[in-house]
Amino acid sequence: MAMASQQQQPPGGPMAQQGLQQPGTIQQQQQQQLSQQQDFDPVHRFKLLIPQLKDSLQNLMKIASLNLAHNTAIDNGIESSDAQVQRFDKSLEEFYALCDQVELCLRLAYECLSQCIDSAKHSPNLVPTATKPDTVQTESMSYAQYLGMIKTQISCAKDIHNALLECSKKIAGKGQPQGIM
Repeated sequence: MAMASQQQQPPGGPMAQQGLQQPGTIQQQQQQQLSQQQDFDPVHRFKLLIPQLKDSLQNLMKIASLNLAHNTAIDNGIESSDAQVQRFDKSLEEFYALCDQVELCLRLAYECLSQCIDSAKHSPNLVPTATKPDTVQTESMSYAQYLGMIKTQISCAKDIHNALLECSKKIAGKGQPQGIM
């Protein structure tokens, strides 16, 4: 029996099988990473929410029309109020929850875009890294130039901070009564 199981294995033994399975595993890991990145992408999330929002709106309108027809039948004396109808408020809550999620996705996408634009505005040149040597371009800056730019930005931020502190001290000083001379 042991001989039969050994004969059924492909040439190279279990190690060859693991070698064959690794590319599939790597592809699965890459797909998982891609799906995780897409979960955090607000535009992708927005695209996923739109069909749900459409379905929720259709359901909301269907329930509203059924409830309206039921209430009309009760008013006309055709039906009694004992019949079970779907709850309009639950479907409305679901619709509003999806609207809130869409709004959050759009706000987040707008913030990401604003941050990207500001980043490009205040640091327009790329800094090549050791891990990504292919990003070296003619307009990229050296690390020393990058450090100089960062030091300038820090200095500017400190100047703004000091100016704000000075203004707040002046405002606080004007609010307090001065001593009698």
